[in-house]
Amino acid sequence: MAETTAAEVFESLQEKLAKNAAKLAGLTCVYQFRVGEALYNVTFTDGNARVAKGEASAPNCTVTMAESDFLALLSGKLNAQMAFMTGKLKVAGDFGLALKLESLLRA
Repeated sequence: MAETTAAEVFESLQEKLAKNAAKLAGLTCVYQFRVGEALYNVTFTDGNARVAKGEASAPNCTVTMAESDFLALLSGKLNAQMAFMTGKLKVAGDFGLALKLESLLRA
């Protein structure tokens, strides 16, 4: 993965997700990300994704991580289950959506 900051990941995420619209079919939810001090949200609506900075009004799943851990997770250097069990990855809301997250972000 060429991105070196969380901001770069989120800036390129919408385009990456658009290339995999079939993978998103049927998914309707809002993810809130708290990565370091930054806030981002991703809204999925049946095959479409919209990435925005800031707080979502009613997220279905909130993910909280340090930026270095987030980047390690995306690059495959950090296992999501291990990150969760060691407290590096915190999830609030729909845990089922959290389980889908890694495959969506690596789209």
